[in-house]
Amino acid sequence: WRRCTAIPHTHATMASQVFAINAPVLAKSAFKGSSAGFKAGRSNVTVGRVAVITKANGTDYGLGVAMSGTKEKSMKAGRAPVPLELEAMPLPLNTFKNKAPFVGTVKSVERIVGPNATGETCHIIIEHGGKMPFWEGQSYGVIPPGTKVNSKGKEVPHGVRLYSIASTRYGDEFDGNTATLCVRRATFWDTETNAEDPVRKGICSNFLCDAAPGAEINLTGPTGQVMLLPKDPATPVIMVATGTGIAPMRAYYRRFFVEDVKSWEFKGLAWLFMGVANSDAKLYDDEIQECIARFPGQFRVDYALSREQNNRAGGKMYIQDKVEEYKDQVFQLLDGGAHMYFCGLKGMMPGILSMLEGVCAEKGVNYAEWLENLKEKGQWHVEVY
Repeated sequence: WRRCTAIPHTHATMASQVFAINAPVLAKSAFKGSSAGFKAGRSNVTVGRVAVITKANGTDYGLGVAMSGTKEKSMKAGRAPVPLELEAMPLPLNTFKNKAPFVGTVKSVERIVGPNATGETCHIIIEHGGKMPFWEGQSYGVIPPGTKVNSKGKEVPHGVRLYSIASTRYGDEFDGNTATLCVRRATFWDTETNAEDPVRKGICSNFLCDAAPGAEINLTGPTGQVMLLPKDPATPVIMVATGTGIAPMRAYYRRFFVEDVKSWEFKGLAWLFMGVANSDAKLYDDEIQECIARFPGQFRVDYALSREQNNRAGGKMYIQDKVEEYKDQVFQLLDGGAHMYFCGLKGMMPGILSMLEGVCAEKGVNYAEWLENLKEKGQWHVEVY
C-alpha cells in the first residue's frame, strides 16, 4: 500500500483551466436521460427480499423488486455540519485484527437498485459508535459467521472479506458513529432449474444483504492507503468505477459536496465515470444528480451502460469506451496534476490499460514512461477485486 502524495497548487490550477477550456465539449456528454428508467423504481421505503426469486418480466436478468433511494435520508438541504475533530485523526491502520475483531451492529440494509438491475446491491449502514474510525478510501474486513472445512480437512472459521467503505469518516448520519458498505449479493443462477443455486452463493455477501437491524457483525481493519485522497483539496479527481466499485467514490463526493469540512474545502473538479449494465443498476444516482445540481461546475458523471448503449464501433459500451470518448480532456487533466482512481472488478483494468496505451500511441507518448510517471507522482490509484 502506498500513501497518496499532494500535488502542488499550481498544478491543480492548471488542471482547472484545462477543464474550463474544454467545458463546451464536456457539456455534450450524456447528462440527458441519465436517470431514465430509474425514477419509476424509486421509493423511500425499505423493501424486503422476496422469498421466491424470479426474473423481471421480459428479461433474462433482474429480480423485479423495487428499490430504496438514499438521497432523502443521507443528504441535508445544505452542507451537513460534522464533528471536525475527526480531521485531526491520524490514519488508522489495522486497529482490529482477525483474532480480536470489532463487533459492530447493523443499523439498516436497503436494496438500492431497480427492478431490472443485473443482480441485487444493498446499502448497509453499520454502527461502530466512533470506536472504529477510518479515512475516506479505506476498507473494512468482514468475518461472516460460521465455519468451513479447509484443504487439510480441519473445520475453521470463515476468512475475512474486504469491502471498500462507501461513506466518509463521518458516516451517513454525519456524527462519526457509522460506516456504510455497498454490497452486491453474490448468487449463481442455474439455467437448468431456472432458480438460484444456494450451494454456490457468496457466503459473506448474502450474510450482509440478509442482515436485520441489530445484527452483530465482526469487523477488522480499517486497511488501505492506496485510495486515499490528495492532501491538496484543489486537486482535480477523476474516478472510474464499475458496480460496487462506486463505494470509495461515494465517500469522495460526499466529502467534496455534502459535508461542511471547513478545514478541507474541495476546490477542484470531480469527474466520475461509472460503468453498470443498465439504468436500473445505477448506484446512488439520486445523490449524484443532487450533487451535480448543487455544484454543476465542479462535478460531472458519465455512465457506461453496457446493455443500453453502444460504443463508437457499434459494440457494447464498457467503461474504457466511455473514458476514451474524453481522452483529450482526461490526459490534459492528468498532465496538470489530477489524481485518477479506479475501483471495481479486476476484469475492468485490462481494457482500460489497453485503451490508454492506444491513446498514448495516438499522441506519440511513451505509454510505459507515462504510466510510471503518474505512479511515481502518486496520481494513480487502483483497487480492484
